[in-house]
Amino acid sequence: MKILVIHGPNLNMLGKREPEHYGSVSMEAINQSLTELAQQFDVEIEAFQSNIEGEIVTKIQAALEQGKPYHGIILNAGAYTHTSIALRDAITCINVPVIEVHLSNIHAREEFRHKSLIAPVCKGQIAGFGAESYLLALKYFINQVISK
Repeated sequence: MKILVIHGPNLNMLGKREPEHYGSVSMEAINQSLTELAQQFDVEIEAFQSNIEGEIVTKIQAALEQGKPYHGIILNAGAYTHTSIALRDAITCINVPVIEVHLSNIHAREEFRHKSLIAPVCKGQIAGFGAESYLLALKYFINQVISK
């Protein structure tokens, strides 16, 4: 099984940026935790980060390419969650389940963060559990394969 993890804009600044909302864990540490959990179940993690919307769209579309059979995508679209119709459309183009994740509880923050444009086309949304949000998404994908 292969899972793609996409970190959107500003997530490369984790550990330095607003720790009261995002915690003190770096993106690299999140990727390491995901890799460690994945290895226990013979799952491969591919992590990608971009601050550029089009690069994220291209990466999502690559899930359709032969030779890159992703079983799932864990997506923290950052601020693009609330603004990007392009990301929403890219998700609808692929036949790969996407779980939207957020470190903070977007519903308990500023009103503009309450609406996710991508949530309706994702398998689910996990928010508010810090770095554990990513691990919960990975556990979902692992459990789906184990239960089959």
